[in-house]
Amino acid sequence: MAILVAGLVLFLGVHLVPAFPARREALLARWGRPRYRLAFSAVAGVGLVLIVAGFARAPRTPLFAPFPAAIAAAPFVMAASMILFAAANLEGRLRRALRHPMLIGTILGSGVHLVANGDLAGTVLFGAFLAWAIVDLVSASARGATRAFAPRASHDAIAVAGGLAVFAAVAVLHGVLFGPRVVPFGW
Repeated sequence: MAILVAGLVLFLGVHLVPAFPARREALLARWGRPRYRLAFSAVAGVGLVLIVAGFARAPRTPLFAPFPAAIAAAPFVMAASMILFAAANLEGRLRRALRHPMLIGTILGSGVHLVANGDLAGTVLFGAFLAWAIVDLVSASARGATRAFAPRASHDAIAVAGGLAVFAAVAVLHGVLFGPRVVPFGW
């Protein structure tokens, strides 16, 4: 469990830096943009590796009974979450309307996984991502961390198609990658 927690601290910690604009600007001034991005990527990369390794080794100690409604809703929520992830990097109407679709997608995905799992490792992992996304969404909204753009309908179509394609691949491979099969036709 310590490896998982260390990974979460690194990965989510570095992703919280933009929530503190003065600190971020100080780091940019001291290191310059290329070194800042390199350090950010390196810390996030190490954190991600530790999260994957730590979660794989963490005991699945039950904490609470998983919510059947969350289990049933998870495929639909995750499809929406993947669409929001895709929309975050495209200039569509969805992104303009929601402003922070990746954070909203993270809240939805981590929230449904949190209540659909019920074990200690899942609670730590998905609870940490849920807490981070909420804090970052509040911070990003408060500091107006969006830029203006002219939305294109084609970008929304790409977000929906791409998000659903990634969702389908993850759903089919969920059993192989993470343990439980989540769709009847999955492995």
